[in-house]
Amino acid sequence: MSGVVSGFTVIFIMVGIGYILGRTRVLGDSAHEVLSRLVFFVCTPALLFHSLITSDLSVIFSTTLVIAGGSALAIGVIYVVVARLWIRSEIPELAIGGLASSYVNSVNLGLPIAIFVLDDASFIAPLLLFQILVYSPMALITLDLTVSDPATGTSPRTSTLRDAVVAPLTNPIVVGGVAGLVISAVGWMPPAAVMEPMKMLGNASVPGALLAFGLSLTGVAVFKKGQSPRRAIALASVLKVVAMPALVYVVARWGFGETGHQLFAQVVIAALPTAQNVLVYATRYRRAQIMARDTALITTLASIPAIGIIAFLLA
Repeated sequence: MSGVVSGFTVIFIMVGIGYILGRTRVLGDSAHEVLSRLVFFVCTPALLFHSLITSDLSVIFSTTLVIAGGSALAIGVIYVVVARLWIRSEIPELAIGGLASSYVNSVNLGLPIAIFVLDDASFIAPLLLFQILVYSPMALITLDLTVSDPATGTSPRTSTLRDAVVAPLTNPIVVGGVAGLVISAVGWMPPAAVMEPMKMLGNASVPGALLAFGLSLTGVAVFKKGQSPRRAIALASVLKVVAMPALVYVVARWGFGETGHQLFAQVVIAALPTAQNVLVYATRYRRAQIMARDTALITTLASIPAIGIIAFLLA
């Protein structure tokens, strides 16, 4: 349990620093948007590029990839269907909500927990790969094709085959992930002069996203009446903290016959909170920002007792 407490303490400190920076306006009024854009366009692509090049692909492509990736996709689809019928959300809000309900905080919280609680960082790698190369591109392509350009305000692009092909090629996160995977697959290691800057920029991705999260909390109350989409937040939070771990337990236990530490690891990973990257995406496209922020905050708080209960029952 000390690893869980340590991982969450890191998050709370970084978010708290971001909140203080926002309250004191040390970085100016546009700090949140500028920092979010830096994370989106520069730091996260560098992190994915460096991480995938230095990863062992034989460990990544495992049953964990099927369980973690399949359950995340299933929960996201459930959110989209329910939110469309119940809340009548539009497509961009559905895309952000689907991520908020199932996109796991696999780096800044997942890695510490994988190392200190599960004793093996490789447990988190398959889910990270799925989120990078499958889940994020699906959502980002949807947003690219349905949201007006944030800079120019022009109308959404037409959903044509050409747009579906071009959109991911112009998204820096997708480009960074695909480039890293290809280079890793061919077995070539770029020179240190290339890898070191990518490592330095990548190391800034997690703290940058956490600081941006803290900045976004300034002056806005969670579930504020008349402003917060309460039903969407509640739906995404319940799916993330309750439904996703339960689904993973059922699939891993009876679908793949996993028991013991392997089963425990799968369920703990599924119980991790919504990643702050969802807020970065929402900020980039200027849709469902409050929903993404509040869901990340609520699931972060709720995942503490959730992971504690899982550890008590399964560890």
